[in-house]
Amino acid sequence: MRMIVLAPLLAAIPGAALAEPLSFDEALTRATNGAPLVEAREQQIRARQSAAIAAGQLPDPKLGIGLDNFPVSGPPAFSLTRENMTMERVGVEQEVPNLAKRHAQQNRAEADIAVARARSDADVRRIRVATALAWIDAYYAQRRLQAMDVILERLRRLPGAAVSAVAAGTGRPAQSLNIRQSIAELFEDRRSMLVAEAGKARAELARWTGDPDPQPSGPAPHFAVSREELRAALARHPELELASASVGQALADADAARAEKRPDWGFNVAFQRRDPQFGSMVSVGATMTLPLFPGRRQNPRIEAARADAVAARAEKEDIRRALEAQLDAALAEHAMHHEQWMRARDTLLPLAQREAQLETASYAAGRAGLLDVIEAEAGLARTELDMLDREAAVARHEALLALTYGDDQ
Repeated sequence: MRMIVLAPLLAAIPGAALAEPLSFDEALTRATNGAPLVEAREQQIRARQSAAIAAGQLPDPKLGIGLDNFPVSGPPAFSLTRENMTMERVGVEQEVPNLAKRHAQQNRAEADIAVARARSDADVRRIRVATALAWIDAYYAQRRLQAMDVILERLRRLPGAAVSAVAAGTGRPAQSLNIRQSIAELFEDRRSMLVAEAGKARAELARWTGDPDPQPSGPAPHFAVSREELRAALARHPELELASASVGQALADADAARAEKRPDWGFNVAFQRRDPQFGSMVSVGATMTLPLFPGRRQNPRIEAARADAVAARAEKEDIRRALEAQLDAALAEHAMHHEQWMRARDTLLPLAQREAQLETASYAAGRAGLLDVIEAEAGLARTELDMLDREAAVARHEALLALTYGDDQ
């Protein structure tokens, strides 16, 4: 009974209120299985597979009906019975393209399937990369907000200390105002920016996962980055597979152009009925195309198809070189970000923490002013946020490298 009462209330709650935590792996799975573009590519593959069934098949036979030797002048004009050569004809004709042409059609159909599959794989990889980056951005946006809230809680105690210092005669009245102004400008404004960045990151993640209000949860992903393994995996990159399939299309077109120099055949059978006193007839015949002028017909098409095949190979090589250059640049950038993160974690953050501790101790001993403590605390806060930014950059580049250039598994 209670569930019956609660059902309308649950239905009235917006989807955002019912949002569930979304792990990194779950986000990739949802994006891969539910993206509209993936469904579109699957349908295109099915379409190419269906079309391949008809590739290389003989054309449909043609049914012919006619009236032969019908007189239009002389004594038997416009009569079906007065001229013994007048016949009613019904026949069937079958065209038979040469075998090389039919094989080329089959090869082109197989190449079309390969292109559709490679395009699907390339799009799936792009979707996975975009989803991974969106999840990481949303995840670290949440962590920045949490860190900012801790920082603000710590810094908001300082105006009270300034007021106490003024009351004790060790500080100036304007110091408490300066502290509040600095907190508002440096950190509260930054928090507003972080809230906006978190909203944009969740919106991007919602685009790929279909979750109206995704909430990243769980640990951040970690990918082992190996230059040798990534370079070895480049040969299986979907963009290169797509370029190879395009080369296959061009080669099939070149084969089809060369097949045009071979003759096609045709066969026909007809039954002809005359006046009963003369009897009926059967006719059998064959036809053959005559490629007599290849210099102005077939050869130009062959040269054009050959040039397209050379161009497709050149484009594949250009894609390979571009991928290698992009990988090397991404690896160099990743190394830079990793070094910066390690420097912030192991050197800059401990130094900032130590400085804040020392300034606080000096202030307590009367050897430093309150402004010195405030500057040290603000510096520590900036270092903490900067370290998170550097950690997020490392996570983004790890995911970008592994999912863009590595193997799918």
